[in-house]
Amino acid sequence: MAFISKQQASAYWRKNLTIMGLLLFIWFLVSYGAGILFVEQLNQISFYGFKLGFWFSQQGAIYTFVALIFVYVLQMNALDRKFNVQED
Repeated sequence: MAFISKQQASAYWRKNLTIMGLLLFIWFLVSYGAGILFVEQLNQISFYGFKLGFWFSQQGAIYTFVALIFVYVLQMNALDRKFNVQED
């Protein structure tokens, strides 16, 4: 792991917070938005025999959360390489 300046560390942390904020916003939209706010509109659509609003509130938010974990890992690995702080 290379040593980085305080300015680089601050830029790294800001980018990390941006990534986390965006991913949490997406998760919020899927879990709260699709599972609660827009459930009536989504229930007009059927997905594998279940109403889509019900599916999002029961399964979709969990699947999205797991997918976002993988996206976060990929994004952070790229950020680590950009700032030359990756683990070997």
